[in-house]
Amino acid sequence: MSEVRRCGWVTSAPDYVAYHDEEWGRPVHGDDLVFERITLEAFQSGLSWLTILRKRENFRKAFEGFSIPAVAAFADADLERLMADAGIVRNRAKIEAAVANARAALAVPSGVSELVWRYADPGAPVPMTLSEVPAVTAGSKALAKELKARGFRFVGPTTAYALMQAIGLVNDHVVDCWVREAVANPAYQVK
Repeated sequence: MSEVRRCGWVTSAPDYVAYHDEEWGRPVHGDDLVFERITLEAFQSGLSWLTILRKRENFRKAFEGFSIPAVAAFADADLERLMADAGIVRNRAKIEAAVANARAALAVPSGVSELVWRYADPGAPVPMTLSEVPAVTAGSKALAKELKARGFRFVGPTTAYALMQAIGLVNDHVVDCWVREAVANPAYQVK
């Protein structure tokens, strides 16, 4: 049996391997699911993604399963509860941004999922190596600009691009990564 080829950022950490193989780059739809990813990408800013992955279940509990209406209704007592929760990243600016982003998401008439998916780029160049994967694109700049104009916070172009990668708006699995084919063809099986 040949070695399973993965993107170069995947380490031997089981959390990274599972995330890469089962989630990263696969299409995610639904307002609460997209809001979850926006929130987690914002919390990741300046930290290792592995830190966020390992705390994800704690985030889900702390943020009411990322229900947009529930998070939008958070009050000062909820902010203090979150600041005291050692199971999540306790950064006041990021916690306040999550609440503000939920409120901004509620105000999107078509829903945040539909809004974000307008920026899908299925024709993005296929990266041959990890070094060819961009950190920012014209699409991520445009998405960040629109989200900011709608009141979202912690959604700069780099964070927006990480979101685009994570939820399948672009397929940045390198050319020889087995998941690249699996994303394009869900019936694909690793050989």
